[in-house]
Amino acid sequence: MTIVIYAGLSISFEECKKILNAEYYPPVKRGDIYNLLSNRNDIEIIGIIDGVFHQSPAVAHKEILKALKKGISVVGGSSMGALRACELYPYGMIGIGHIFNDYKNGVIESDDDVAVALNPETYEPLSDSWINLKYNFEQAEKNGIISDDEKKVLLDTAKEIYYPKRTFEYVIKKSNLSNETLTMLSTYIKKNKFDIKHEDAKEVIEYIKKLSSNE
Repeated sequence: MTIVIYAGLSISFEECKKILNAEYYPPVKRGDIYNLLSNRNDIEIIGIIDGVFHQSPAVAHKEILKALKKGISVVGGSSMGALRACELYPYGMIGIGHIFNDYKNGVIESDDDVAVALNPETYEPLSDSWINLKYNFEQAEKNGIISDDEKKVLLDTAKEIYYPKRTFEYVIKKSNLSNETLTMLSTYIKKNKFDIKHEDAKEVIEYIKKLSSNE
């Protein structure tokens, strides 16, 4: 079975390959799936995790719909994959993970919520996504580090910052919370920070692994 997965940002190619033997490509952009379908007839599953948002035009809905019409299973989650899956699940695209469900349920709506700046050579993220900030600040609230009002201030502050500049450190610094809260939150994040996009990316690949074994 031939499987193509677009990743590299939310999860490294090295980690992907430890989970599933597939063909891995950099974050998908406009035209990539058209080109893939034009040159290949052996693709059975396409996974979309990462995609380009602003550096180049994003992958078009029509490209994914064309793959679906060819009988190819298209699975998405984590980042661009979650966004496109939310828009196209009524047409057969499969959405996986927390972020997909957040888009589907209207918890988040903008592509800016999952966007990050990246190193174009290594695909290393250079900023933190708003959705990752949200999940971490929610956990900090549950653990009594910040109040609900302070969480809202932090998330509103993050929204006002252009996505390539969003980092935990910068958002916390700009939030104008008390020095005591800033210190407690900074210490908490350093010890407990987790990456929801990475967790969803792993779930996408695990799902494709199961899907491929059942087909």
